[in-house]
Amino acid sequence: MPSQLQVELKQARPFKSLEEEAHLSIQRTAALLEHAFEAALKPHRITATQYNVLRILRGSEPTGLCRSEIAERLVRQVPDVTRLLDRLEDAKLIVRERGGEDRRYVVTRITRSGLHLLEQVQLRIDEIHRKQLGHLDQAQLRRLIALLAAVRHRE
Repeated sequence: MPSQLQVELKQARPFKSLEEEAHLSIQRTAALLEHAFEAALKPHRITATQYNVLRILRGSEPTGLCRSEIAERLVRQVPDVTRLLDRLEDAKLIVRERGGEDRRYVVTRITRSGLHLLEQVQLRIDEIHRKQLGHLDQAQLRRLIALLAAVRHRE
């Protein structure tokens, strides 16, 4: 009997291994979750990665963060954080300022416009989370979180 993922992908042959099926299942799930998330952000003209940066900077207030600290905290790593920050600065959602003694150190902070944008999208994001994961009870959610952490932090 074919697995649920085989049915979704219209795949007649079995997967080579359970590991392969698990990997593809994670990818498929992430793609479906991300699609709804990106669609909710599209009217606000930001991407999920830009939203992630704004959330990171909101959490770092009032001190802000340097580029490398932002890069370390991103959910999804990107090759060019500087360009990502340039776009957010052009949109007036963040501001970058050079440090005092060390002029190479640039602190990035979220602007009022950036905070306002986060407020605008928060209800929609909360709704998406409920729609996508609200059918799972607390124990299932905790188990899912633990299993995904185990995948990420294999020892």
